[in-house]
Amino acid sequence: MKWAVVLCALVALTECMHKVPLYKGKSARETLEEQGLLDEFLKKHPYNPTAKFNSVFARASSETLTNDYDLSYFGVISIGTPPQSFKVIFDTGSSNLWVPSVYCNSYACTNHKKYDPSASSTYHATNQYISIQYGTGSMTGFLAYDTVNVAGISDPNQIFALSTTEPGSFLYYAQFDGILGLAFPSMASGKATPVFDNMMNQGLLSRDLFSFYLSPNSQSGSVVTFGGIDESYFTGNINWVPLTSETYWQIKVDYIQVNGQTVACAQSCQAIVDTGTSLIAGPSGPIATIQSAVGASTGISCQNVPSMPDVIIGINGVQYTLPPSAYILESYGGQQCSSGFQAMNIPTNAGDLWILGDVFIRQYYSIFDRTNNMVGLAKSI
Repeated sequence: MKWAVVLCALVALTECMHKVPLYKGKSARETLEEQGLLDEFLKKHPYNPTAKFNSVFARASSETLTNDYDLSYFGVISIGTPPQSFKVIFDTGSSNLWVPSVYCNSYACTNHKKYDPSASSTYHATNQYISIQYGTGSMTGFLAYDTVNVAGISDPNQIFALSTTEPGSFLYYAQFDGILGLAFPSMASGKATPVFDNMMNQGLLSRDLFSFYLSPNSQSGSVVTFGGIDESYFTGNINWVPLTSETYWQIKVDYIQVNGQTVACAQSCQAIVDTGTSLIAGPSGPIATIQSAVGASTGISCQNVPSMPDVIIGINGVQYTLPPSAYILESYGGQQCSSGFQAMNIPTNAGDLWILGDVFIRQYYSIFDRTNNMVGLAKSI
């Protein structure tokens, strides 16, 4: 379908962008809090949003699924002919597409949309099984092919995973059904071609990039755009950052400062720009230093938030400012406040990884460029 690219050359660029609205629904944490179940749930299922980055992720038949209770941005895709719709997290920290299937009878599948192969005329089965490791067990399923539609882009013969069992109860409380991974093929379980790579290989995009805008305060207005950059979502220049690894969207952070003092990454550090992680995560020692520097080591009074200092993240010679309104998260109508920094140790050969999740991305329009293997960042409106 190379004609799509030719057509885009003849019309306005905005007409060649394919957008998926992202909705900010209730996170699993919010649902559990409302039902008075959060404290007991966390005792049984420790919070671990970075589980997917462990060393076994890229094994041939298994990947790791995050258990981030704060994920809340999801969009709708369809699979099959006629289309079956699913709410998915668009995740730059993983590479596979998976959704629940009619063969799943786990508690976590009981309140989610399930893909039915028998209802699709374009479904093709495989004999390849998949196991997705999870903090409290594993999600099992199998790989198959079908037509996937994302923002009006029809992606035929796309490989994806159908779950047959899902672990624990975390996913029961999540509003999304599955995950659509947007990281590199090297991270894909079962050597499955990621959705975005299929789009590129078939010439379905005018530009081989996608971008995210996460609305800071509204439940609507967020969007992931395929094939283009929408200048209406940011102000100023785009600052391009080269990748240090073509696995995740990994970049180098020069330093992290508070009140003019370097509090982390003094000798630089590696970070992943990850739409599938809600917070900013880093090694426990530096995170504790940041929490102390901003006054978030103990309970945070929401009344004190306006007087808390900015956090500055230096990336490729540019300073990215996070005001306290960005890194302090409010709940219960502003009556309770918590830090958007989370201690998580993710050791690699290049040192401990940091994760720049939604707390960062809400402030900076983020572009993921596969042609040049770079991340572009600009101040969101």
